[in-house]
Amino acid sequence: MKEVIIMSRVYNFSAGPSMLPEDVLKQAQAEFLDYNGSGMSVCEMSHRSKWYTDINDEAEALLRELMGIPDDYYVMFVQGGASTQFEAVPLNLLGKNNKADYCVTGNFASKACKEAKKYGDIHEASSSKADNYIYIPKQLDVRPDAAYVHITNNNTIFGTEYKSAPDTKGVPLVSDMSSDILSRVVNVNDYAVIYAGAQKNIAPAGVTIVIAKKSLVDEDYTLPYCPTMLKWSTQAKEHSLYNTPPCFPTYMAMLVFRHLKKLGGVAAMQKYNEEKAAILYDYLDSQDFYKAPVVKEDRSMMNVPFVSPSEELNAKFVKEAAAEGLVTLKGHRLVGGMRASIYNAMPIEGVKKLVEFMKKFAAENK
Repeated sequence: MKEVIIMSRVYNFSAGPSMLPEDVLKQAQAEFLDYNGSGMSVCEMSHRSKWYTDINDEAEALLRELMGIPDDYYVMFVQGGASTQFEAVPLNLLGKNNKADYCVTGNFASKACKEAKKYGDIHEASSSKADNYIYIPKQLDVRPDAAYVHITNNNTIFGTEYKSAPDTKGVPLVSDMSSDILSRVVNVNDYAVIYAGAQKNIAPAGVTIVIAKKSLVDEDYTLPYCPTMLKWSTQAKEHSLYNTPPCFPTYMAMLVFRHLKKLGGVAAMQKYNEEKAAILYDYLDSQDFYKAPVVKEDRSMMNVPFVSPSEELNAKFVKEAAAEGLVTLKGHRLVGGMRASIYNAMPIEGVKKLVEFMKKFAAENK
């Protein structure tokens, strides 16, 4: 029989899929063969069973509690990732007025805008592309008759983040919160729609959260050729159970929501995240070996890009960091260098260890 080698856990700085809380992973492991006395894994059970509908209901109730989601919003657990919502958003909202405005602040914001242009009159209300997306534009050119304004709340690749909802002058605001949902307190009432892929702060890839104002989830707002599976009204009416949903990722989301509630909720998580980010940014600001390109006031609390003096040193940094258990630090090809993604599940010890390694590497390679 082949010997099984148990590896120790590493600090995974991946931009996604990202780390999950260790106690959540252990609970999922303990329940994997027999969930709640069912004699089945969640991976095997019918989505029409009481065991799974209870999971679905609890996941929604916990998310509503954690985010303070009002009763006049639907919460849906759907498939396809946030990238599918790039098309679902215009398909669900452009039926009455074929105009929408997009703020282009990074790669995924640009992709969302590109997909929307298939379906209507899409206008760029702002863009920081000319400066390689190193800041969030503060002035928006919003058309008063637009059906909605779309933003990407946190730009995973470029490391910028909206610190609050921008002023859209009364036009409904739609936000892709894939990479910072549940990292800090937001006022859901500031948004008409919030959507988020799960694989940063919520669960394994496979489930996507859509939070939408009920008054907008209506056939009158939906383009007539919107596919049934992409209609929010379909998902809302069937309580996210129109077809077989992503059962296991939704179950994992429920466990993460329980974990976050036990920690003290989103406000407590925000305080912890601010502390983590400050450790890394304070070090970056205190030295001259590494450069952090993002304008300070727009820095992301979740994704921190930085570069060393050369491409050769960047590659060396990533290799040597991995040997120290600090993995997936290579920056995105559009930015280069390194990127530390410090989502909710990244412990403060991981950030401290990264900073200590950064200090050591800088001293050895000056």
